[in-house]
Amino acid sequence: MQIDNERVVVTEWRFAPGAETGWHRHGYDYVVVPLRDGKLQLETSEGQRISELKTGQSYSRLAGVEHNVINVNDYEFVFVEIELKQATSDVHGVQA
Repeated sequence: MQIDNERVVVTEWRFAPGAETGWHRHGYDYVVVPLRDGKLQLETSEGQRISELKTGQSYSRLAGVEHNVINVNDYEFVFVEIELKQATSDVHGVQA
């Protein structure tokens, strides 16, 4: 974990080949920033799929996502996850 304050949690995740997150539910909206190209297998209630990620090409998801993520590469996969604890309106009274 790199940052954990009243607004965000920033975590660098490193997964060895074949490593899994285990099933989990995201409690916050979040952004993922891949630090290298690679593929992750996503297991969801709708089934499985492969997600291809590119270095520096971020994506975001809303709170409530439930899944297990598996590193299907033959090398360590690394990304930074930024969880948004509060919407801007919660902090400043206005939505950005």
